[in-house]
Amino acid sequence: MTIPAPTPADKFTFGLWTVGWQARDTFGDATRAPLDPVEAVNRLAELGAYGVTFHDDDLIPPGSDAAARDAVISRFKAALDATGMKVPMMTTNTFSHPVFKDGALTSNDRDVRRYGIRKVMRNLDLAAELGAHTYVFWGGREGAEVDSAKDLAASLDRYKEGLDFLCSYVKEQGYGIKFAIEPKPNEPRGDIFLPTIGHALAFINELEHSEMVGLNPEVGHEQMAGLNFVHGIAQALWHKKLFHIDLNGQHGPKFDQDLVFGHGDLINAFFLVDLLESSNYDGPRHFDYKPSRTENMDDVWVSAAANMRTYLILREKARAFRADPRVQEALDAARVPESRIPTLAPGETFADLVADVDANFNVEEAGRRGFHYSHLDQIGLEHLLGTA
Repeated sequence: MTIPAPTPADKFTFGLWTVGWQARDTFGDATRAPLDPVEAVNRLAELGAYGVTFHDDDLIPPGSDAAARDAVISRFKAALDATGMKVPMMTTNTFSHPVFKDGALTSNDRDVRRYGIRKVMRNLDLAAELGAHTYVFWGGREGAEVDSAKDLAASLDRYKEGLDFLCSYVKEQGYGIKFAIEPKPNEPRGDIFLPTIGHALAFINELEHSEMVGLNPEVGHEQMAGLNFVHGIAQALWHKKLFHIDLNGQHGPKFDQDLVFGHGDLINAFFLVDLLESSNYDGPRHFDYKPSRTENMDDVWVSAAANMRTYLILREKARAFRADPRVQEALDAARVPESRIPTLAPGETFADLVADVDANFNVEEAGRRGFHYSHLDQIGLEHLLGTA
């Protein structure tokens, strides 16, 4: 199998916080030096990436005055122009500074909530300047460890109030930016509000400008909750709320590992690529991973390239899977096409449905039918292993 090299047409993007992670963790200091954002832009462009994303603090050192801020942005924009790299998504760091230890939009402290909104607004201005179309909100500190410490209904009110206000700001400024909520069940908070795709979808439905707010689901976050990421993405697509996606690898329900894409549940990654490539999703394939703490800077770029190559390998295998005549036969045997036929006929009444039971349906015979899923599953596995 010949695997094409990544190109900007593949829309592969990386966060500055991914390749720029210094590998500092709860138990150890950094193992890599800080990475210049301009170098990140240049190196990712050389690898065939489409764009970069960032939190405000990833690019602009906190506490920078106006002149220093302008200088950093000007230099970064020059690198984007020189390489043709895009900034399709941006976000705000509302989790690192101690002021956000109880959250930004849902902190019990009203002054903190007001500061958090101002911080996001300022970065929305920069997002519009750089041409970003999506603004991710990951509420990593929006949560609690002590159930009695939060008025949970009031916290959700404040979450809604903050997003409603920010949506109104974007509309008033004419920015054309949409928001994408990134669910996560826990870490760094013991329990984070809006922990899964389903929670976030229900919350979005209650917003004043719900049409402006969608999802940025992450592989590892849903799998931390023991959920099937492919099913979650299918539902997000069904609701037309998949505004952005974070790809990485995860080994089951443990801490957030942020492995290279596919370096976890490989079968789920295979069917995720199959779903994305066969759907109408045309947004970035964004890699939110962390290069291993054991690696030096040279190896960071090896791991960045590995994300894109793994996606492209799985894309080729997914195409081969769908083109295999045995797969269509197996799908037919499993009655998958029948699931697309409405259960009720046009104009069918309650009485019609009840009458059909005795006339045309033998429950015992139906109970003996097999769906032949094992054969279908094996064909998929063999395509993934390269033996089909």
